[in-house]
Amino acid sequence: MTVYLLSDEIGFPPPHGARSDGLLAVGGDLSPKRLLLAYRQGIFPWFSEDEPIIWWSPDPRLVLYPREIRVSKRLRRTIRKGEFRVTMDKAFLQVISSCAKARTDTWIVDEMIEAYCKLHESGFAHSVETWRDGELVGGLYGISLGRCFFGESMFTRVSNASKVAFVRLVEHLEGLSFDMIDCQVTSDHLVNFGAKEIPRTLFLKQLAKSLKTPTRRGKWRFDS
Repeated sequence: MTVYLLSDEIGFPPPHGARSDGLLAVGGDLSPKRLLLAYRQGIFPWFSEDEPIIWWSPDPRLVLYPREIRVSKRLRRTIRKGEFRVTMDKAFLQVISSCAKARTDTWIVDEMIEAYCKLHESGFAHSVETWRDGELVGGLYGISLGRCFFGESMFTRVSNASKVAFVRLVEHLEGLSFDMIDCQVTSDHLVNFGAKEIPRTLFLKQLAKSLKTPTRRGKWRFDS
């Protein structure tokens, strides 16, 4: 199947044109305008430092509906103990940089960090931070559009730190009536939380519905 080569003009081929592994296109740039258009069409960038920008739209798609999250009793006890302090949008650069350092095969290259920091500054990208004794020990980041949150990456330095951040995020999104979290590709970690695979056609249909709601831009707080 064809892999599309993007030009300087901002646009994407239809997601259903992706290869069986989800690869759709290469090239283009990581400007805020192009990135936001990609997410609105169910497309995301994922590439290594020695590769061109690669755009993906996998089928099936892993999603989590906030109301369906599964949290183990053990993790619930950890949250109730109050060992961690959890914040939102307090340390975006630290979180995304820590996500990059946590992976030996990282796709969060400097170009990606710069691009997502711009989205954070414009109110579309958000981070959740987990702190213990004043030190950042876990967190995650992603993009919010309409009533859909697109999860990008997470990291942890101590046991359960990223899990606590994720649960707090999901509870927050449920309180805001978000429809779903796009988890992109399947992982056992997220499946254990209740994420499930759905056909890309269904994902795109649900995404289109979610995007009809105005985006909550700006800095997020857990009491908002």
